[in-house]
Amino acid sequence: MLMKVVVEHIKPYWQLLVGVLILQIIGAIASLTLPNLQADVINDGLANGNTHYIWTRGGAMLCVSAVQVIVQIIAIYCGARAAMSMGRDIRGHLYDHVLSFSAREINHFGAPTLITRNTNDVLQVQNVVMFAAMLLVTAPVTAIGGVIMAIHEGPKLSWLIVVAVVALGIVIGVIISRLLPLFRQQQTRIDDINRVMREQLSGVRVIRAFVRESYEEQRFAIANGALRDVGIKIGITFSFAFPLVQLIAYASNVGVLWFGAGQVSNGDIAVGNITAFLQYLMQILMSVMMATMMTMFIPRAQVCAGRIQEVLGTESSVEAPTKTTDFPPDTYCQVEFRDVEFSYPQAEQPVLKDISFTMRPGTTTAIIGATGAGKTTLVNLIPRLYDTTKGQVLVDGVDVRQLDPEALWSKIGLVPQKGYLFTGTVASNLEYGKPDATTDDMWGALRIAQADDFVRQMEGQLDAEIAQGGTNVSGGQRQRLSIARALIKMPEIYIFDDAFSALDVATDAKLRSALATDTGSAAVLIVAQRVSSISHADQILVLDEGRIVGTGTHTELMQTCPTYREIVDSQVRAGDEMAVALGADPNAVADDGGDTVPNKTVLADETVTDETASDETVTDQTVAEAE
Repeated sequence: MLMKVVVEHIKPYWQLLVGVLILQIIGAIASLTLPNLQADVINDGLANGNTHYIWTRGGAMLCVSAVQVIVQIIAIYCGARAAMSMGRDIRGHLYDHVLSFSAREINHFGAPTLITRNTNDVLQVQNVVMFAAMLLVTAPVTAIGGVIMAIHEGPKLSWLIVVAVVALGIVIGVIISRLLPLFRQQQTRIDDINRVMREQLSGVRVIRAFVRESYEEQRFAIANGALRDVGIKIGITFSFAFPLVQLIAYASNVGVLWFGAGQVSNGDIAVGNITAFLQYLMQILMSVMMATMMTMFIPRAQVCAGRIQEVLGTESSVEAPTKTTDFPPDTYCQVEFRDVEFSYPQAEQPVLKDISFTMRPGTTTAIIGATGAGKTTLVNLIPRLYDTTKGQVLVDGVDVRQLDPEALWSKIGLVPQKGYLFTGTVASNLEYGKPDATTDDMWGALRIAQADDFVRQMEGQLDAEIAQGGTNVSGGQRQRLSIARALIKMPEIYIFDDAFSALDVATDAKLRSALATDTGSAAVLIVAQRVSSISHADQILVLDEGRIVGTGTHTELMQTCPTYREIVDSQVRAGDEMAVALGADPNAVADDGGDTVPNKTVLADETVTDETASDETVTDQTVAEAE
């Protein structure tokens, strides 16, 4: 898996790798030449008092050392450049691939692990490639060349090389076998700590509101401690590695001096050759150690590469068709659901069943139902965030699965259930809807979305800073800016997925009145919890357990749909909040659910007078606190 990920992304930098290969070979040869030159200086220079020979050979050693340093610097630079460029490409490939995922794949992996895989996991693979570029050639060339040169310098001592290398191999092999499962655990623990921290940062207001700081601190401490424990185990294992390697190296030196001393006294070997043999032995051991230590990082990189490949190997369940169908000419984006059914993976029952209805241009379709009825899932099928498991969703008579996704999305203005703003300014967020929007376009969209008043009060107005997620504005302000972002696009299909939930009743009414004028010939779909937000709709769909149990206008449903009457009755009777909000008589609704609701209640009222709005407007701060 590691080789597959590396080979696929390192190909564009093969010239750098070839350069590294050549330079590392030159550096290894230079390294192997130095001990032999030193032996000559000792045997022929110092022993005979030949100063000229010492200066000549010493100069040669300096030149060889300079060559070694230069080629190593260039090789390390080229290797690092190739590895870092490869890492950049993997991250870019992962990012682009994740953006192609549908909501199903995003939910399957989860945001924390996708972030870890695109950062920490790529870093591990990148580091292994960099170390390999520096050591993969140098280590074997130095080890093999060192063995040859050592045998040449002291053939009767060569058995010590075998003993030392075998002992070193056994020690490193045991250490690697213990590190492999620990590295797997470490990556999983990093995922866990990222998940916990992401949840806590996203839900910090909820944590404080429910005084759960100590509980969340304990959760983080457990995840943090688990990562610490694995790190300690890895550190302990590593702590045995270096002392044992040094022990083998020093024991080898002692062995060479012990057995070499007798050969020197017998005249079988010169002192200079013993010195060269010692240096070659250390080069061999260091090469074996470096190569083996590099292989200690390979298991972790292998795990990381597997996690990366798992993401890259996952195809989106929502794929663009190989042959797209164009929209028919002179159409206005009529949306039709035809016998639609949808199930989540491994779900026992479908979330949506037998859904059939039509959204016509110039009309407003509303969806209401209990929590979990499938409202958001239904609207997500229109822009193909999910694909139906049965039936069809058609736009102008064309199945959305046959359309080019970009062409489909360009016709849709979506305001999600949870309004999200990106880091930047008010203007930059509005430009997501229309990149070439003018200042007049922005203020026009803000005015319709009832957001121009608070934007004018912000420092910088359109250039006012927006924090990640829009955390520096209230929930109602976030929703209104999200609505403005969709409005400025002027699409042919508007989807408001519970987009008015954080607005007070007066602002809601003003916004609906402005939308009725602005949306014109567009098809509008509104998902809402409050009946007041949808009572004006041309068509209301009542969802219950994934099925449409009622279709019609507000008046028709009050007469024909018990589920709708229950929703209306519960909202009016829940402290009579809606009726009182507009000065209605709480008792206007009959005890049995009634067939009608007085026009002066919010259920049938689509406009609010300025006087009422000023009396009943709830500040964004109040809404934020209520959330």
